[in-house]
Amino acid sequence: MSAEYWPWWLGALAFGALVVAFPLLVGRRLGVSGAWERVLHWKTEREAERADAVLDDMSAFEAALAAETAAAFGAADNEAPGAVATVAAPATPSPEGAPAEVQRRMPLTTQLVLIVSIFAGGLIAALVSGRFEWHTDMGDAFRSIVTGGPLMWVVLFGGGVLVGIGTRMAGGCSSGHGLSGCSRGEPVSLVATAVFFGTAVAVSFLVWKVI
Repeated sequence: MSAEYWPWWLGALAFGALVVAFPLLVGRRLGVSGAWERVLHWKTEREAERADAVLDDMSAFEAALAAETAAAFGAADNEAPGAVATVAAPATPSPEGAPAEVQRRMPLTTQLVLIVSIFAGGLIAALVSGRFEWHTDMGDAFRSIVTGGPLMWVVLFGGGVLVGIGTRMAGGCSSGHGLSGCSRGEPVSLVATAVFFGTAVAVSFLVWKVI
C-alpha cells in the first residue's frame, strides 16, 4: 500500500525555511538554474575561483598586476630586475562611506552539492512513499495537451533551450527570483517573477482556449 502524500503545508514550511536559511548561511539567494550553469561550466568556474584566491592575497595580486603591466608596457628603466611594483588601488566607498566589500562567488562544490541534493531528495521521497516509477515519457496528460512520441523530445529540447536563454537573460529562474528574490523584496525579482507568471498565464490561455 502506497503512503499518502505529506500535507501541503509541511512542504510550504520546508520551502519557506530553506528560502530564509539559505541566504543567512551562505550569503547568496537560492537558485537552481545558476547552480546548474556553474556546474556545467566547471572549468571556467575553477579558473574564476583561482582568480578570486589571488585577489584575497594582496601581495600575490600586486605581483600579478605588476607582471601583466610589465608584459604589456615593459618594465620601467629605474626598476631592478625582478622588482615588484606596489599598486595602491583606491577603495570604492559605499553610500555609508565605508569601503565596498567585494562579494566572492560561492565554491563550486556547494553548487554541486545543491544539485545532487535536489535529485537525491526527490528520489528518497519517491522511494519512501512507494510512488517511484520509471517512465520514458511525460505521461498521459502531457501527451494529450502537447504531444507524444519522438516529437516530444524535440519539444522538450526546444523548451529547455528557451528556458535556459530566458533564465540567463533574467539573471535567474523561478526558484531564484520567485522564491528567494521576491521574499526579500528585490525589485528585479518582483519584475522578473511577474513576467514569468504573466507569460505562463498567457500561454496557458492560448493552449487551452485557442489551440
